[in-house]
Amino acid sequence: MKATTLGALLVIVYTGMMAAADGITKFIAGGYEAPQLFALSSALVVLMAAGAARTTGCGTLKISSIKAMVARSALTVIASLAFFKAFLLLPFADVFLFIGLMPLIAAAMSGPMLGESPRPLAWVALSIGACGVFFLIPGGVSGAQAGHAWAFLAALTGTASMLLARVIAKVERAPLAQVFWPNLALMVAMGVALPFVWRPMTLVDAGWIMGYAVFLFGARYVVAEALRLLPAYVATPLMNLQFVWMVAIGMVAFNEFPGTGTILGVMLVIASGLWLVVEESLVRRKLALQNASEQSGASPSLGKARIYPAE
Repeated sequence: MKATTLGALLVIVYTGMMAAADGITKFIAGGYEAPQLFALSSALVVLMAAGAARTTGCGTLKISSIKAMVARSALTVIASLAFFKAFLLLPFADVFLFIGLMPLIAAAMSGPMLGESPRPLAWVALSIGACGVFFLIPGGVSGAQAGHAWAFLAALTGTASMLLARVIAKVERAPLAQVFWPNLALMVAMGVALPFVWRPMTLVDAGWIMGYAVFLFGARYVVAEALRLLPAYVATPLMNLQFVWMVAIGMVAFNEFPGTGTILGVMLVIASGLWLVVEESLVRRKLALQNASEQSGASPSLGKARIYPAE
């Protein structure tokens, strides 16, 4: 399967897993503090990652990109806390406004961090996605509140964390390490605060946290692989498909129904993401043809195109 197609499919799987995890976060946020959710869930994720590395031989927990991993782990802790506060203070689907901003943040950061500045047509697609995001603003900019500030911080730090995942993936293939170390950092950070906020849990709530950990482990493993296969500015707009899952969960679990403007906005956002995937696939096919022509000694007339690092 071609890299672009596989990467896109992995991102779609990721969106479903993350929407399920976010739904559990919103459900738990009303009864427990963030350290209790994240200390327990991240401990389970750490155990799953370590167990997978030991028993299946499908990866290693060793990492050579130490500085990038330390930064990614710190950003993961901040993003997790910020998303928790955002889900506590905002309707479920409204948080998507800031998830929708992540492709634009990724586009701005990808140049200096990854050397993957979007091509002109990609900027057009990102602009369409930005227009879609504005349709999602509840009550306009004047309706901003503390929850929106937390959500923006979450989007900023979450995007930076994903970009660092691609920085690491371009140097070494270690998806289990990409899951293990950020969650270990989250477990330690939340464990420090846990004694001060602990509340007794029912078996049902403990089961929800275990489910959260399973979805989170799967999502973070999958996205590490997706970001190895796709440029960040292509992968992040596809993540906006998460909104479809979020709307469904919001309707079923929280009795929250999106308005007409929200539906129109998400259609624009998803269309921009699909545009980027198609454009990326066409560019890679063009490069493959160009390389084949050069190797055969022909003089290609395909014009100049951006050469991405081998992945």
